[in-house]
Amino acid sequence: MKAAVLKAFGSPLAVEVVPDPVPGTGEVIVDVAAARLLAYAGEVFSGARNYSLELPIVPGSGAIGRVRAFGPDATHLSVGDWVYCDPTVRSRDDVLVPDILLQGLTAAGEGGLRLQKYYHDGAFAERMRVPTENAVRIGTIDEADAASWCALGSLLVPYGGFAAIALQAGETVVVNGATGAFGSAGVAVALALGAAAVIATGRNQEALDDLARRYGRRVRPVRMQGDEENDRRRIQQAAEGPVDCVLDLLPPAASMSQVRAAVLAVRPYGRVALMGGVGMAGGPGLELPYPWLMRNCITIRGQWMYARDAIPRVIGLVRAGLIDLAGFRITSFGLDAVNEAVAHAAAHAGPFRFTVIEP
Repeated sequence: MKAAVLKAFGSPLAVEVVPDPVPGTGEVIVDVAAARLLAYAGEVFSGARNYSLELPIVPGSGAIGRVRAFGPDATHLSVGDWVYCDPTVRSRDDVLVPDILLQGLTAAGEGGLRLQKYYHDGAFAERMRVPTENAVRIGTIDEADAASWCALGSLLVPYGGFAAIALQAGETVVVNGATGAFGSAGVAVALALGAAAVIATGRNQEALDDLARRYGRRVRPVRMQGDEENDRRRIQQAAEGPVDCVLDLLPPAASMSQVRAAVLAVRPYGRVALMGGVGMAGGPGLELPYPWLMRNCITIRGQWMYARDAIPRVIGLVRAGLIDLAGFRITSFGLDAVNEAVAHAAAHAGPFRFTVIEP
């Protein structure tokens, strides 16, 4: 089969013929129809992000495809089923503290690296091998819509955050960093889950205006200006009442002050999910006042990715018409143009838009 291979950090991906993957017990082979490219993929492939990748590797995290073959332990899958290939691979031998791999992207810790040695290659190929539990059926779709379903990769991350802090219908939530790919998807997910109001924060006024235009009165944009006290006051004013919970999705380039402005806007007994990248590029940590946390019974939850049951639930939101995939703008490239696609993804990042490879 053909695949795009990263042989050295900083070098272009090489499209070449590699051996077909072979399924074992507990595994599925998927014919890849579309694989999403992260906007920062070029930074990963250059080595700038210092992600844990054992080279050479076929990169690519997450895909939409059709089941080609599966092991004897699968009881619901059929050949030809459309599935989402979830990149979040968990070790199976410790249910309490599993090691985690983002297949085709990065590994967490020594255990994650060991997992990567086996589930080594990702989605930039004609076929890929995934654990059985990571091939999640999405139901019947038109082949032409496969690229649109790659939006699951954006929607699942904020859903994981909302699930972690138990967002309830009728609540007011702040999506901090709402003008990025994951943040804008977070606004869509919050509304689909029944949020009464979504306070959408960000620095890009044009993107904030677009969110308000798309979703109407339930979305209340707040442009962050860099003055922490003033930004927090304007978040609370936009809420027109208590802020029940906060989902932070700010990228590494943002400041801790932006995080704190939103976190400290939450009401007593409020909940906060931290899912962004602030601090990963260095700089100070997140400092929050101990007395405020304790006396107001605030829940702060760090959340990386999402639980396995998030996938069918988000698929259900799409199937119910609560999230419209037609709202995403997609640019597709063939596998032979993978390096052009990487450059395009970096240059055309933003809310409700992404780049895909269609092998």
